[in-house]
Amino acid sequence: MGGKLAVISENVSERKSKRRVFDRLSREWFAAAAVAFVFALLVSFLMIRWLESAITFHPAKSAAGDSPTLPASAQDVWFTTSDGVRLHGWKFTPSTKPTASTVIYFHGNGGNITNVGWVGKLLASRGLGVLIFDYRGYGFSEGLLRNEDELYRDADAAYDFVTGNGASNIVLYGQSLGTAAVADLASRRPCSAIILESGLSSASDMAATVLPWFPRSLHFVLRNRFDSVHKLSKVQCPVLITHGDPDPIIPTEQGRLLFASANEPKKLLIFPGAGHNVF
Repeated sequence: MGGKLAVISENVSERKSKRRVFDRLSREWFAAAAVAFVFALLVSFLMIRWLESAITFHPAKSAAGDSPTLPASAQDVWFTTSDGVRLHGWKFTPSTKPTASTVIYFHGNGGNITNVGWVGKLLASRGLGVLIFDYRGYGFSEGLLRNEDELYRDADAAYDFVTGNGASNIVLYGQSLGTAAVADLASRRPCSAIILESGLSSASDMAATVLPWFPRSLHFVLRNRFDSVHKLSKVQCPVLITHGDPDPIIPTEQGRLLFASANEPKKLLIFPGAGHNVF
């Protein structure tokens, strides 16, 4: 009898020992799985953020020795943002006096002002003062554009430069990404009119177009919002919205969303076959 009890006791002890080993291994496995899961989430988050930045900004930086030819009636200008970044631009003076209005032109997410100097030249020929400038990291401008807040700082600096030099009747003209800067600036600063060419309605709407596999329920992880639809509802000046149809970069429907959110007076011009560049 005593021998049987000893065997039973030994078996119970062995089972308890195995159970402790199993529990320890289970805890270790769970901890390892949790670490791996958190690591995977972090990597995915960083990849999405990197992809977002790579898709959003395509600066063309000018080398220090470059000396692009100034368009007719233009002069080099420099001004500084609130966080100390020097931006470069071209200021166009019309041949007619007095200047009817001054246009601040905000280009898209690629290239630099050398690609759009003709816009300033053409507008100046119509009797308009014009400022075309490069965001930080574009052309000769210093720094690096990493998010929408920095884009808005650059827009503020351009506005302050123009108004600080006595310009009035300010018209804000944005193309593609530049429309996000215009919508934000016009929602906070007085201006006479705004023009949105080939504009995006929001970063989320663009993500749904460019990254259709990325669920909208996860768009909150995006760094930028570019919520122009919401901001346009705060703009109290005439609004002109133009869009090509079809637009291979920003769907025409986003232009219609912008128009729907804008206050009167407003006008929408859709140009069949114009693509992404309407002007």
